[in-house]
Amino acid sequence: MFDLIKYKKLSIGISIVLVLVSLFSISTYGFKQGVDFAGGTLWQLSLSEKEIDVPEIKNYLETTLGLDNFVVTTGLEEGVLMIRAKEFSEEQHQIYFEQIKQDFGQVEELRFESIGPIIGAELREKAIWAFILTLFGISLYIAFAFRKVSYPVSSWRYGWATLICLFHDAIISAGLYAWWGNIKGLELDSNFVVAILAIMGFSVHDTIVVFDRIRENLITQKGKKLGEIINISINQTLTRSINTSFTLVLVLTSMFLFGAFSLSHFVLLILVGTVIGTYSSIFLASPLLTYLQKK
Repeated sequence: MFDLIKYKKLSIGISIVLVLVSLFSISTYGFKQGVDFAGGTLWQLSLSEKEIDVPEIKNYLETTLGLDNFVVTTGLEEGVLMIRAKEFSEEQHQIYFEQIKQDFGQVEELRFESIGPIIGAELREKAIWAFILTLFGISLYIAFAFRKVSYPVSSWRYGWATLICLFHDAIISAGLYAWWGNIKGLELDSNFVVAILAIMGFSVHDTIVVFDRIRENLITQKGKKLGEIINISINQTLTRSINTSFTLVLVLTSMFLFGAFSLSHFVLLILVGTVIGTYSSIFLASPLLTYLQKK
C-alpha cells in the first residue's frame, strides 16, 4: 500500500514551489488582454500561397487598406497571420477581406472578432466574478456535504482544503499561460476563463471522490488514525483517478495535435490543468487534512 502521508511534506513542498514559480511568472510576464476584455478587432488569416513577411504585411495594411494603430504577429503554424487593430465594422471587414483575397490569392479566414471597449470591460468584470464565486461556491458546498463527518476534521476544513487546491490549480495554470503567452504572444481572452473554470471543475470532481472515500472510511474504520484512513482511501481511489485523468489526457492531446490551430492554446491549458488537478486531488488535498484536523 502506497504511504502518501509519509511523504506529505514533500508533496506539499512541491506544490508550494510550483505556486511560487507561477506567481513569479505572472508578476514578471503578466497577461496581455485580448479583444474580449480590452476591445478592438482580432483577425486571424492563413496565407497558404505566400510566405509571410511581417514588414511587408504591415506596409500593405497601412498603404492599401488604410489601417492604423495595429499589431501584426505570426501564429504557431506556418502561413498564419494575426492582426490586432482598433474596432471596425462588419462592412469594413468584408471590404478588407475581399481586397486581401485579390492581392494574396487563396486566403482562409480562421478567426474574426470585433468588440467595443465597454463590452470588453463588462466581460472582464464578469470573468473575475465567475472565478471568485466558483471558488467559494464549491468550497461552501463541500463544507455542507461533509457536515455529518466533523471529527477528526471539521466539515468546514474540507471546504478550506478544497479551496486551497482550486487556487493551486488555477494559479499554476495561469502562471504557465503567462510564460507561454510571453513567448508566443498569446492574449488573455474568454477561452482562458473557460479553461480555468473547466480545470477547477475537473479538479474538484477528483478531490470529492477521494474525500468521499475518506468520509466513508472514517465511519467504517473507527479507531484508526486519520493518516492511516487517508492512505487507505487514496489507495482505494488511486487507480480510478489515474485512469479517468489518462483518458481525458489522451483526448486533449489528440485535440491539440490534430485540432484547429485557433483552439490549440485553449486545449493545451486544459491539458496541463488536468494533470495539475489530478496531482492536487491526490497529493495535496488529502495531506492538507492532516494539518487541518482537530487537535
